[in-house]
Amino acid sequence: MKKFEKTIIILLALVVVSCAKSTAQKTEFSKEALSETLLSVNDEQIAFGEILSQNKGKITVIEVWASWCGDCVKAMPKIKELQAAHPQTAYVFISMDKTADKWKAGIEKHQLKGTHFMANDQMSGVFAKAIDLDWIPRYIIIDKTGKIVLYRAIETDFEKINTTLSQLEKQ
Repeated sequence: MKKFEKTIIILLALVVVSCAKSTAQKTEFSKEALSETLLSVNDEQIAFGEILSQNKGKITVIEVWASWCGDCVKAMPKIKELQAAHPQTAYVFISMDKTADKWKAGIEKHQLKGTHFMANDQMSGVFAKAIDLDWIPRYIIIDKTGKIVLYRAIETDFEKINTTLSQLEKQ
C-alpha cells in the first residue's frame, strides 16, 4: 500500500508541475507564433511578428475574439471603456471567425477601433496553439519594448488589465 501511495503522490506532483507550466507567464512569443501569418482587412497575409513590430514603442493590447462568441460580445463595452481610459495604447484585434465575411461584419457591427486581423485556421490552428489559446476573449498586453507583461487575461480580468495599463503608462 505504501508503494501505491508514493506512486499516486508522484503522479499528482507531475500533474501539478505540467499544469503550472502551461499557464506560466510568458514574456515573449515563440518563433512559431511570430512567423504565423494572419489575414488583414485588406485580404493580405501578414506575419504576427510584423504586426508586433508595427506597434513597437507603444503599449499594445491584443484581443483574440470571434463574432460568434457570446463572451466576446458581452466584453465589447469594457474594451471600449479601456480604449477611452487609455487612448495612447494600440489595440490589435485577432479574430477566430471561420469566414472573413463574418469577421468583417463583426468589426462593423461592434465598431471596433484598432487594427484587425483574422487567424487563418481558427481556434485549433497553428497560431492558436502557438499562443496557448484556450478561451476567448483573450487579452495579451505588451509593453513599449515588445515584452509581454500580461500573457493570459480573459473577460473577467478587466480590472487587472486596466491596472496593468495604468502602471505601464507611468513608466
